[in-house]
Amino acid sequence: MKTLSGRDIVCFANDWDGDPLSKTHLMRLLARENRVLWVNSLGNRTPTASARDARRIVKKLRDAARGLTEPEPNLHVLAPLYVPAYGSEAVRAVNGVLVRRQVQLAMRRLGMRRPISWAFLPSAEPVVGTLGEELVLYHVVDEFSAFSDASAHVAELERRLLRRADLVIASAERLYESKRRENPRTVLVRHGVDLAHFARALDPATPVPAELAALPRPVIGFFGLVADWIDLELVRAVADAHPAASVVLLGKVVTSLAPLEGAPNVHLPGRRPYAELPGWCKGFDVAITPFRLNELALNANPLKAREYVAAGLPNVCTDLPELRAVPGCAVARSRDEFVAEVGRAIAAGGGPSRARAELVRGEGWEAKLEEIRGHVAALPVGRRAA
Repeated sequence: MKTLSGRDIVCFANDWDGDPLSKTHLMRLLARENRVLWVNSLGNRTPTASARDARRIVKKLRDAARGLTEPEPNLHVLAPLYVPAYGSEAVRAVNGVLVRRQVQLAMRRLGMRRPISWAFLPSAEPVVGTLGEELVLYHVVDEFSAFSDASAHVAELERRLLRRADLVIASAERLYESKRRENPRTVLVRHGVDLAHFARALDPATPVPAELAALPRPVIGFFGLVADWIDLELVRAVADAHPAASVVLLGKVVTSLAPLEGAPNVHLPGRRPYAELPGWCKGFDVAITPFRLNELALNANPLKAREYVAAGLPNVCTDLPELRAVPGCAVARSRDEFVAEVGRAIAAGGGPSRARAELVRGEGWEAKLEEIRGHVAALPVGRRAA
């Protein structure tokens, strides 16, 4: 039997209705040949009294009230109820029982047995390994303890999950090196890219959004969550150095914008659906990946870097280890160098180029899934799904 084919998979990940991430792309592919039960995020931190967290709690309750859904063929989504607190071992034990029962009920409704647990979040640790699994995978895509709002207990949850996993899949070299100290069955599989989607930026029929087309050119663009790991001081330096250009930060803002105050050429259109991103890319002249150089970013493998290149865009990045491995990216080692690289890309003409898009032609998600299949097939008997 083909590895990872005809199986039942229970995936612990982010909320299904969020922006597509690595786990979304992989599970969509796996759902072509397997049944997938996607368990929405259990969180990695204790909520605060903020309005943002209150809205999130209300959303979680509404999602749970819908019960088990099937947004795509063979892909079922469960939004479990749980206690959003991690500071107490007793609360974590209660959550383990509560979530496990909900997952087991969903599995029974779907007729699932001997599943593969595929965890992307440390908060799944109380449940993973208790479902009668044939195989446990931990797919680590971030250094979760390095998030500024992470619970102090995330690191311990992850250590337990690492020890329990039959296979650990790390998306970055630095993660691979650190996680294999806890589990020698750790492999490196870097992120892929949705090639067909972002290639639409090169299609003459793809429209550029009117609000973007109306801005002065050139356009220096970014899409993604505008959070505390984005170096807004660096963005401001780019905007000040290129006053005739438009700097566009497309995405939800969850951090202070103080560094951008008074910059007339910086535009924040807000979050846009994933389906619209190729049109925005088509209207960009240069893309930027301005991450801060902290522990979180140094362990990251930003999806957007390959997405920009797949759209044919020149991409100027801060010096993250993983971005040195992405073809088509200009990695800058200082603020002055970053600003200068943006200027060079503008001077070279910018905009989507088919030749640039070809640089990542072999890095689609299908190729990454084949890498994972190979690693699962190589596991010793007793640690491998048929």
